[in-house]
Amino acid sequence: MIEQDTIRLLRECDAGIKMGISSIDDVLPHVKSQKLSQTLSHCKDEHEHLGSEIQKLLCRYGDSGKDPNPIAKGMSRIKTNMKLGAAESNATIADLMTDGCNMGVKSLSKYLNQYQAADEASKDIAKRLISIEQQLAADVRCFL
Repeated sequence: MIEQDTIRLLRECDAGIKMGISSIDDVLPHVKSQKLSQTLSHCKDEHEHLGSEIQKLLCRYGDSGKDPNPIAKGMSRIKTNMKLGAAESNATIADLMTDGCNMGVKSLSKYLNQYQAADEASKDIAKRLISIEQQLAADVRCFL
């Protein structure tokens, strides 16, 4: 049970990281503020670093990870394009990022509760990812 919950939690974190990186990549070309661009780039770097840690752990278990749900990813891209098409501004980007971070925190918290038998290393990664998402939401508030 511990191993199954560990793998499942790591896979959800992996999918969340991939979704976060994709979302940041979608908005970065539209950012008008150097500070916002640096904030998003820094967060993307943190996601990539944590993603590498997850891949190493998943590899130990013989698992290749998980991609984000294609429907959720597609809906996110559509929402991003529609909002940026209506108002391409730093405020719009901050709003999109805040929504994404909140959804990520909610999902990851759910998975932490669902996979309680996961090992402490995978729980720590999930908590670190939640912290990164919460910090990004806080960092972009000044652009709302």
